[in-house]
Amino acid sequence: MIKPFLSILAACALLSPLGAAAQGKPVIKVETQGVQLVMKVGDNGRLYHSYLGPRLTHEGDLQHLPQGIEAYLTHGMEDYFEPALHVEHSDHNNTCELKYVSHDVTQLPDGATLTTINLADEVYPTRVKLLFTAYAQHDIIIESTEITNGEKQPVVLHKFASSLLNLDRSRYFLTEYSGDWASEVAMSETELNFGKKVLDTKLGSRHSMFLPSFFQLSLDALSTETQGEVLVGTLAWTGNFRFTFEVDQNGALRVLSGINPYFSQYTLKAGETFKTPDFIFTLSDSGRGKAARNFHSWARNYRLKDGNATRMTLLNNWEATYFDFNEERLVGLMDDAVKLGVDMFLLDDGWFGNKYPRSSDHQGLGDWQETASKLPHKLGYLCQKAREKGIKFGVWIEPEMVNPKSVLYETHPDWVIHLPNRKEYYFRNQLVLDLSNPKVQDHVFGVVDRLLTHYPEIAFFKWDCNSPVTNIWSEHLKEQPTHLYVDYVRGLYNVLERVKAKYPHVPMMLCSGGGGRIDYEALRYFTEFWPSDNTDPVERLYIQWGFSSVYPVKAQCAHVTTWNRTADIKFRVDVASMGKLGFDIKCADLKPDEEAFCRSAVENYNRMKPVILDGDQYRLVSPYDGRHASTMFVAPDKQRAVVFVFDVNPRYHEHLLPVKLQGLDPDRQYRVKETNVRGDRYAFDGRTYSGQYLMMVGLPLFSTRRGLTSHVIELEKLS
Repeated sequence: MIKPFLSILAACALLSPLGAAAQGKPVIKVETQGVQLVMKVGDNGRLYHSYLGPRLTHEGDLQHLPQGIEAYLTHGMEDYFEPALHVEHSDHNNTCELKYVSHDVTQLPDGATLTTINLADEVYPTRVKLLFTAYAQHDIIIESTEITNGEKQPVVLHKFASSLLNLDRSRYFLTEYSGDWASEVAMSETELNFGKKVLDTKLGSRHSMFLPSFFQLSLDALSTETQGEVLVGTLAWTGNFRFTFEVDQNGALRVLSGINPYFSQYTLKAGETFKTPDFIFTLSDSGRGKAARNFHSWARNYRLKDGNATRMTLLNNWEATYFDFNEERLVGLMDDAVKLGVDMFLLDDGWFGNKYPRSSDHQGLGDWQETASKLPHKLGYLCQKAREKGIKFGVWIEPEMVNPKSVLYETHPDWVIHLPNRKEYYFRNQLVLDLSNPKVQDHVFGVVDRLLTHYPEIAFFKWDCNSPVTNIWSEHLKEQPTHLYVDYVRGLYNVLERVKAKYPHVPMMLCSGGGGRIDYEALRYFTEFWPSDNTDPVERLYIQWGFSSVYPVKAQCAHVTTWNRTADIKFRVDVASMGKLGFDIKCADLKPDEEAFCRSAVENYNRMKPVILDGDQYRLVSPYDGRHASTMFVAPDKQRAVVFVFDVNPRYHEHLLPVKLQGLDPDRQYRVKETNVRGDRYAFDGRTYSGQYLMMVGLPLFSTRRGLTSHVIELEKLS
């Protein structure tokens, strides 16, 4: 069985020009405008990772690069460190030695370059493709892997990383963003030394509740916003992930990224291929800000759903009513939306269930019929009223979940992820539906499909996901129980793909009790995400800062609420204006001047929105640096900019320096104008400065007079 396969492989190598190139140890480059990944084929025919860093512009220099470390390390061979691939063959041999076969480079329709490297084992017919997609203009590289079982019997994948990057530097500093509900993306930094540091999650559907799937890695020295070399990476997978950072005895670092193999051993049938999720990364030699902007521009153009379209402002009813509402009260809140000048009214949780009406989070979830006592005329009536008032109507759903106290659970207990012989464990009084089951996929798609079929005027969905996967068992996968974590995510993508295909223009918010489920594969289907249930504006400065390391503010929903009443309405609105603006507030509680300010701020936001949502973000002063914060957005043509300034907790007689702006044209003149004014203006309001002055000297933006104050200034180029 083995010899014929080897003969075919050898013949292909001799006949193919790429196979012939293997004899000459080819050098393979994956590169963008500023980043280069170089791989070489060694004398033993295996592929090695030779270089990852700023692009080398002189071709002849590549021959001087060292061979490096194996590019896709496998289990059971001579290397002593964490493997990217561990496959158990049908004869239970657990080794795999991958050798170079060929590679090719193709231009994709979107302008990206795809490099495919084909590797194969000479003893077993295991084939691996390493796929690298490079977006030159954005300095973004995406790596994934395809593993094919060429045997006649099934094989088992124990580990199957998307990417293995190798670095050899003097020091490494890892920045991670861990947290919990209402305290998402808290930044911490640690230096990596010999051994392993692992960032992973085992939560399933709510995979990033404690840890989002991205990191920053400073090389040689700790990077800042504007200085230092930094690698930023994220995994596009809406499920369990794992990043492993391993420093070896020589001080080299390996970064392994992919699906967490925990309880996810995957059996491949004969001829079957397993494709890993995308690992997306960039490398900046000018600090973290440039790396973040690389991700932002790439995402808006290539990954975020409707990334180049505008976003709707909204009023949500949740904090005004919670579960206690009826038609009359909701229609009254629509009037508040009109007063504020927002685009849409969003109906949150609590509108469904009849046998078990949704009066709390203890029941009704899964029964997606309007509660007759609350909405006797159903959602169509609310759509009609919204239309009459000149606004859009959106609605909250959580279609992947079920309360045990529901008709759905009583009818289809086999559709639920739970153990058949143990007491059920509930998170937020609910369980997760088994999306590995095609019947459940049909049900979840049907929730959306029925709503949009009956009420085509629904203009927005807030899609929630409040429970991680617990009680790990699938009746549908009882013969392959370790497939659940992977096949659940694949089932979710099947549903979302069907929704997108049939209703391509319906925007959706990705919510998971806050920031519990955010990644760049899910964002193919969602226009935005809910970063946190914590809407305290001070905390949101940190949370929005953290998420902006990888995600554009266009994707971040930011709402004005009553959290932290010590902050006035201006501070709360200004913080929320650094994202996709919304309100979750009772207008009846606002004073007349506060309501007037909000209405004016919405008008100002609509004017500034193209700059904020589509411009380049410059994080000028971090809330982590002290008692102040500032963020700036610059239009792509550099003709307009918006600067947000926050004095959070200044000290008496604090020594304050001017803040140097970024991203402007040094040779242009800009008029500075303060907006969202509610109180004192800056002394420099209305003055004109050159871009050079603003970036080299700066403006005195901060104050020591009192805390929780904010300013918003607009810069406009003079003609």
